[in-house]
Amino acid sequence: MARFIKGGKGRYAGKKAVIVKNFDEGTKERPYPHAIVAGIERYPLKVTKSMTARKVAARSHVKSFIKVVNYAHLMPTRYSLELEEI
Repeated sequence: MARFIKGGKGRYAGKKAVIVKNFDEGTKERPYPHAIVAGIERYPLKVTKSMTARKVAARSHVKSFIKVVNYAHLMPTRYSLELEEI
């Protein structure tokens, strides 16, 4: 089960993400608890009927990210997701 999180600091602050894998004890190169998260960096913008196809395509673009984040910089939400369903 993955948890939805909101990044608390840095470039991805406030962006929604899902914890893909967590490391509660840390690792050799990162001796602090951390998690690998995947999320959306840039959300699609509003589209209207009067826009051209090129502008609709540009505004519909979604940019994603994958990042290693310290637990101290995460804020879990009440939502969860079953990865087996995907």
